[in-house]
Amino acid sequence: MTPTAGLDGEDARRLGECVAGGGVAVFPTDTVYGVCCDPDDERAAQRLYGLKGRPPTQPAAVMFFALEPALHELGKLSDGERDVLRALLPGPVTLLLENRTGRFLAACRRDAATVGVRVPRLPDGLRALGSVAEPVMQSSANISGQPDARTLADVPLSLREGADLVLDGGTLPGTPSTVIDLREYAVNGSWHMLREGALAVDAVRELMGETR
Repeated sequence: MTPTAGLDGEDARRLGECVAGGGVAVFPTDTVYGVCCDPDDERAAQRLYGLKGRPPTQPAAVMFFALEPALHELGKLSDGERDVLRALLPGPVTLLLENRTGRFLAACRRDAATVGVRVPRLPDGLRALGSVAEPVMQSSANISGQPDARTLADVPLSLREGADLVLDGGTLPGTPSTVIDLREYAVNGSWHMLREGALAVDAVRELMGETR
C-alpha cells in the first residue's frame, strides 16, 4: 500500500473550523475517504446528502477523533456498553447505540433513537486529526451506492468540487467499517453484525469476549 501523504495540525485545524462553520469536508479516515459536516447542523447535513445523492432518510455515523470524548458525549452508557466501546474503539467499526442523550439528530435522521458511532484508529500519517475536538457527521465520500474511495482521486469530482475543504491522506486501506448493532447489549448482552467490513467477525468475537 502506498504510504499516506500525511496530515498535520494545520489540516486538523482547518477541518475543525470548516465543520464548525457549517461547511462540508472530504477527508481521509482509517478505512476509506469520508465526507463530513456538523452532526447537529441540519442545513449542512442536507447539503452533504445532496452531494452524495444519498436518500435523506438514511442515517450517517457520528465520528469522534478520540475515545474519551465519545464516552463523555454519549453519556448514560451502561458499564457493559462502556467496556465494549473500550474493547472495539478506536477501530474500523461503526457501533449502533441507543441515542439516550437525544443528540446528533442531523446524523440520526428518521431514527432519532439510534446513533451510529465511529472512532477511527488513526495511522501515523493521519494522527494529527486526533486533535479535532468536536465530532463530525460522517459518510463515505462516494456517490450513494457506488464504490468507496481508497484514494482522493477515487472521490467523485463533483463531490470534491462541491466540498468546502478537501484533505489528501494518500492511499487508504479501502475497506469500509464493520457495522455492529449494540442497541440490545445493555438489556441482554446481545449484539448483531449488520455489515462485515474492515474488522472480521472472528476478530469482533474475540474482542467482545474480552469484555464479558
